[in-house]
Amino acid sequence: MVNIVEAQVTDLDAIVQIDRQVIGNTSRRDFIENAIKQGRCFQLNENEDVAGFMIYDTHFFECTFISLVIVAPAKRRKGYASQMMKYLVRIAPTDKVFSSTNRSNKSMQKVFEANGFVPSGIVENLDEGDPEIIYFKSKD
Repeated sequence: MVNIVEAQVTDLDAIVQIDRQVIGNTSRRDFIENAIKQGRCFQLNENEDVAGFMIYDTHFFECTFISLVIVAPAKRRKGYASQMMKYLVRIAPTDKVFSSTNRSNKSMQKVFEANGFVPSGIVENLDEGDPEIIYFKSKD
């Protein structure tokens, strides 16, 4: 069974381990912990195990901005990123939802497009030679 719930501090280690599997280190531990404590982190559970998580905020021009969508490498290609995105759009505290990914991240671009997000702009100079594409979706 799959469900999405607000992450709890008791799940921090499991969430950070998924993040470590993806980025190779635990450098975002404090960022993730703060998001959990502020109620801005949701996790997707597959049976009893954390399979992915997402973090959002409302600091992007007072709009919801999804800053991380992470799925454990062994749990990918099951639609979990899409499930989390749809969930957040549904419960978002604002009518506009934004997110972004690098131009080189073709798989995430496909996830955004499959979920009704449209390109909304490009930010240069964040990662050298790999512009950030901003995506937008209006809350239905």
